[in-house]
Amino acid sequence: MATANEATLTPPPPGLFGIPQTPGVRTIVLSIGAAITIAIMVGVWMWSQAPDYRVLFSNFNDRDGGAIVAALQQMNVPYKYSEGGNAILVPSNQVHDARLKLASQGLPKGGNVGFELMENQKLGISQFLEQVNFQRALEGELARSIQSVSAVQTARVHLAIPKASVFVREQQKPTASVILNLYPSRVLDQQQVSAILHLVASSIPELSAKNVTIVDQNGNLLSDPSKQVANNNLDPSQLKYVQEFQQSIVKKVESIISPIVGIQNVRAEATADIDFSRSEQAAETYRPNSPPEASTIRSQQSSETYGKPAVASGVPGALSNQPPVPATAPITGAPAVNAQANAASATGLTQKDSTVNFEVDKTIRYTQQAMGGLKRLSVAVVVNYKTEIDKSGKSITRALTELEKTQITDLAREAMGFSKERGDTLNVVNSPFATPEKVPAEDIPLWKQTDVIQTAKELGKYLIGALLLLYLFFGYLKPTLNKLTGKDKESLKKEKEREREEAEEEARQEAEEEEAAIVSLNSEAEAQTKKQLSSYEINMDMARQLASSDPKIVANVIKTWVSNE
Repeated sequence: MATANEATLTPPPPGLFGIPQTPGVRTIVLSIGAAITIAIMVGVWMWSQAPDYRVLFSNFNDRDGGAIVAALQQMNVPYKYSEGGNAILVPSNQVHDARLKLASQGLPKGGNVGFELMENQKLGISQFLEQVNFQRALEGELARSIQSVSAVQTARVHLAIPKASVFVREQQKPTASVILNLYPSRVLDQQQVSAILHLVASSIPELSAKNVTIVDQNGNLLSDPSKQVANNNLDPSQLKYVQEFQQSIVKKVESIISPIVGIQNVRAEATADIDFSRSEQAAETYRPNSPPEASTIRSQQSSETYGKPAVASGVPGALSNQPPVPATAPITGAPAVNAQANAASATGLTQKDSTVNFEVDKTIRYTQQAMGGLKRLSVAVVVNYKTEIDKSGKSITRALTELEKTQITDLAREAMGFSKERGDTLNVVNSPFATPEKVPAEDIPLWKQTDVIQTAKELGKYLIGALLLLYLFFGYLKPTLNKLTGKDKESLKKEKEREREEAEEEARQEAEEEEAAIVSLNSEAEAQTKKQLSSYEINMDMARQLASSDPKIVANVIKTWVSNE
């Protein structure tokens, strides 16, 4: 018992950082370790369940970033920012879908800086920096204006503005260059290019249109002056009209022949000679209206004078002696009628005047011939051989018969609007089409396929997460909990040792008690034996005395013993 007490009173061994491992401290340390292990397990589980984020957009301005975030929130798409904050990340399986939806909303619109750059001018800035900021702002405003064109996605403008000089000979003209990034499957016609060119030229003083260069994202020079002079000096609208007219003729011819031979078995091309000249003609004609032609009286005047014989009167002089003005009449009209009788002329008693004016027939015709008239049309049609099934069930090809070819020619002639007077031509050729060589599909190994690699990555992520969770649970969490609850191996071992010691102690005590009991029993037995021996001897002495004094009684006792047996 003294040994056990001494073991209990010994101080516990020092633990971490010299702190004694008392039961309370040990419980706190184990609890903290269990909490850390659980936190790590939760983090591993969240990592295995978290989606793989990829870059949606990067290098955007604050305005576009706010619009993109608002649109993602409306679409319920999770997002987060990169470490530097210059990129927006979304789950990898939603990157393309989010980009298409944001592109339909016109996002991002671009990070061009306009005249708002001049709002934050610092005090004491140099004239050079001020000029540079002004040029940057002007370039940004021009880029924004160009981006308003529907086919342009982004634009960049570079201005080369020379420094002003007081000498005329040293003065240089400014130049500009524009880089356009067009939307996929979008193109700019020459008229739109010319509009952008004149927009930039009109925004810079003394900048001529020939000093502006426009290039697309593929490096194509859009502002090439030779393109504007080519094609017989036709402007872009006229070229577009010719192309659309030719395409409409081709579509008509192919649409009427394809039901007969198949949509893949006919090809057509058309060339149209269109007259874009404009002519005006004015004609003025006169038609005779003298009898017997019908005529129209324009005006008629008649006068009659009655009086006495003429007497000199009035103011004397030259005015009163002038003859009367002769009556006028049209050349083609009837002559004026002067009905004056000879007698009256002699006597001066009666005078009659009559004037008739007739209308002159006149026709004025203005003829204006509209531009875009078709001068000549040429169409070429190629028809593939006809495919049929023979009696054995095999597919064969044969040439068209003359009747079939004539029918196709007549249909194409009607569809194109053939005119012999105009000089149109039509050529139909029946020839087998060249079939493209079939390239055998490359057999990609299973371990190189993209889908398999992606699936393996996902499974690997889940497997690694599960292994980490199992390792943390069985390696750290369970032993810690067992220590807290006293069910760990060391505690069980110590408990078994303690139980074994207790059992040994109990057995030792039982053995000692048994020895003491045996000793006491032996002493009692000896005393009892001694007591029994002394009483036996007394009884024997009494029996001897009784037998000697009264033998008859002894004989009866022995007789009773014998009869009872």
